[in-house]
Formats: sequence, C-alpha cells, structure tokens
Amino acid sequence: MYRVLSFAAVALLVGACSVSRQPSLSLDYSAQRTPTASLPKTSAPKTSADALGGEPSLDRNRRAGANTRVARLPDSAPPGSFERAPAGALADRDYTATRLDPELARDLINQYRSDKGLKPLRLDARLTEAAKAHSRDLSKWDRISHYGSDGSNPWDRVKRAGYRARLAAENVGTGQKTIDEVMKGWQKSPGHNKNLLLPDAEHMGIALVNDPKTEFKTFWTLVIGSSM
Repeated sequence: MYRVLSFAAVALLVGACSVSRQPSLSLDYSAQRTPTASLPKTSAPKTSADALGGEPSLDRNRRAGANTRVARLPDSAPPGSFERAPAGALADRDYTATRLDPELARDLINQYRSDKGLKPLRLDARLTEAAKAHSRDLSKWDRISHYGSDGSNPWDRVKRAGYRARLAAENVGTGQKTIDEVMKGWQKSPGHNKNLLLPDAEHMGIALVNDPKTEFKTFWTLVIGSSM
C-alpha cells in the first residue's frame, strides 16, 4: 500500500522579464485505482498547524469548545487528483521508530546523483518549508496527491515559500517506514527517478509527517529546484 507521486515543472526565461512555465503531473501508482474525491463532513480542529498547506486559519474566537464538532474548511483539490488508503491497509506496520534526518536524506540523494556523474544538491530552507507544508496538508486529509487542499500545485507552493524557481520538481510518498524505503521506490519509478537526477537541479527540501491516526501513516515530500 505504498504510494509515490512525481511532479516536474520548468520555467524558461523568455526575453528580459517574460517567464513561461509548463507544469505536468505524473501519477505513478504501483497499483492504480480509481481515486475517490469524497469529502469528510466534519472534523475537530487540533492546532494551528491544521491551517498549513494554504488553507486560511480558523478564527480562534469563533472556534467551538473541545467537545463540539465543526465543519471542515472547503476542500479545493481537483476531484480525482488524489488517492486515499483503504482502511487498515498499513495497520500491521510499526512506525514508532520512523524518523527523517534531512542531512542523511541529502547525502543519500547526492551519492545517487554522484554515481550518475551529477552535481550535489544543497538543502534550502524555502524548499524545506514547501515540503513541510505539503506533507502536513496530506496528513491532515490522509491522502496522496500533488495538489494541496487549497488547490495549489507544487509550483504554487515553491513560489509561496519565497523560492524564485526556474525549475521545480516534487516527489511524494506515503506508507514508507524509512528514507531508504522511500528512495528505493522513487528510484524504481521512471518519473521519480528522473526528478532525482535532474541535471540542472541545485537545491532540495524534504519533509516527513508521521501520523499514526491516518491510514497512510507517513507522508514524505521531496522538493527539488533551481533558482532564478
């Protein structure tokens, strides 16, 4: 029940100030099913982190008491653009030791790139923030997608984080316990592997949300880019 997704977008500088970009989505499910776009009717907000991923924050003065259920904010992800996990699909896996060391992840990716004769990537705080926001949003809605619940795509989130990209790419994975497991999945998938080996890439950001209350359990996001 592991899932991986890849996205690549390139911005080409045309003339002095005209920018053209053509983002494309590549959904590389190992066992693709018809995604569901059902929207949960209610949800109790937990923390201010619920608003990450582009959704507006709830007015704290209007929040009801802890025992009151309130309506979820509107889900603006395009119908059919995400997939949910079947109930209990990963219930037999233990994720208590699952952690992310960003520097270790960087070193694994750079070793893989070096083996292919490519230059290393540097961790970038802005791309890391874009990755964190998306992993939190995916965890909140318990799904895998390149679209955020506010309808944003990876390019939008990179721009929102303050990174002026001429190239941006995103890999997403759910259900994996370790960075090694995620990397193996990405390397086996042509679309994800292409993103890992983008020759012109300079920077990266990576994030993990480990949420045992969800069906997917783990939500990994890797963002790779080159700046203007």
